[in-house]
Amino acid sequence: MRSRFIAAGALLLLSACASTPNGQPFMGGNDNWGEANRQTLAAQIIDPMPVYTTPLEGSAVQSINALDRYKTDKVKQPDKVKTSNAEAGNK
Repeated sequence: MRSRFIAAGALLLLSACASTPNGQPFMGGNDNWGEANRQTLAAQIIDPMPVYTTPLEGSAVQSINALDRYKTDKVKQPDKVKTSNAEAGNK
């Protein structure tokens, strides 16, 4: 009975060494380590110099000014908006 467990364990360990038809390990080798993190990070990065293939809607002057502010990192900060006028505390 014990030899069956040893054989099953050996087969399990050897299957971890299996490679794909192109000879690379199953997960792609060292190049694949952290790929999920790289993909997630890439999805969160905004293109700093966007190129638009379609015309921008709205005022051309406002659009040009907004793009210039974006490119020079001088974006207008929005005004603070109060979501309620309720006061904290008990009355």
